[in-house]
Amino acid sequence: MSTSVTSSYRRSRDHFEPTDLDPHEQRRLRGQLEQIDYTAFLSNREVIPQVMGLGVRHADPESFQKLAVAAATARARWVGEALRMTETGHTIRPDEARRLQELRLAYDELTEAYEGLRRLVERGYLPYRAAE
Repeated sequence: MSTSVTSSYRRSRDHFEPTDLDPHEQRRLRGQLEQIDYTAFLSNREVIPQVMGLGVRHADPESFQKLAVAAATARARWVGEALRMTETGHTIRPDEARRLQELRLAYDELTEAYEGLRRLVERGYLPYRAAE
């Protein structure tokens, strides 16, 4: 089993790979699996822009910047709030901890959305158009 490390978690790939097949059978199986992967690629490339909606047909520097700014802002709010809460040296209350948790969740989600957009471009599911 192989694993991929993304920005915040490990993603496991659990594909069975038989090793006792003869070379001809292994090539045939690899060809079939490539066809399956290509079908998934084409499906992702067609469906993702449609589901994203709002006329999103490509990613561009502006879309990455907007997500990056939103994530940076969420991080600053989360850390800033933690600093304000601990300014007086008291232990934070349960309601304050919940507030920090909400702020961290917003930051985590925006960070994952940024990484998700990057993966969409990297895998060719969403074209990238550089600024002209």
